[in-house]
Amino acid sequence: MLSKNRRPAFSLVELVIVIVIIGVIAAIAVPRISRGARGASDSSVRGSLAALRNAIDLYAAEHGGLFPAQAGDGTNAVGSELAFLNQLTKFTDAAGAFSATKTATAIYGPYLRAGMPTIPVGPNKGGANAAKVKMGNTGPVVSEGTGEGWVYNYLTGDIIANTDDVDEANVAYNTY
Repeated sequence: MLSKNRRPAFSLVELVIVIVIIGVIAAIAVPRISRGARGASDSSVRGSLAALRNAIDLYAAEHGGLFPAQAGDGTNAVGSELAFLNQLTKFTDAAGAFSATKTATAIYGPYLRAGMPTIPVGPNKGGANAAKVKMGNTGPVVSEGTGEGWVYNYLTGDIIANTDDVDEANVAYNTY
């Protein structure tokens, strides 16, 4: 005869089966989730490069073929990172001199709303210089040891990711 005070409960076998099923599901799901995060970084690099290249191309189209930092901006030297940033994030005149506000002569830009994007991959991601640009007039050549997130050639307008790391498809980010 069954006792009226006995409560229904799971047996040990039932609990083991449930734990095994949860383990199998986790073994399938975890690698897919981690690949999704990696794919997001790949997309972020592509998106950031597309935005930067579009801004550089639009600047050149509106400034007689000169790329940002190819001419001094009145305050910063030719080829300086500060000239590059000011010319892309502020209003500029036809010669590349910048202004924080739109004026009668500073009618172009800004080309980037929120400044330089940070690089989400490689040894420089998340670092203090992840949004910085290594300037040059040759290359651009990757130099991870310098800490900048991007490498830019102000004579050609080429910009690449400053990392030798590769994406999911084993393609180097600096070849995007």
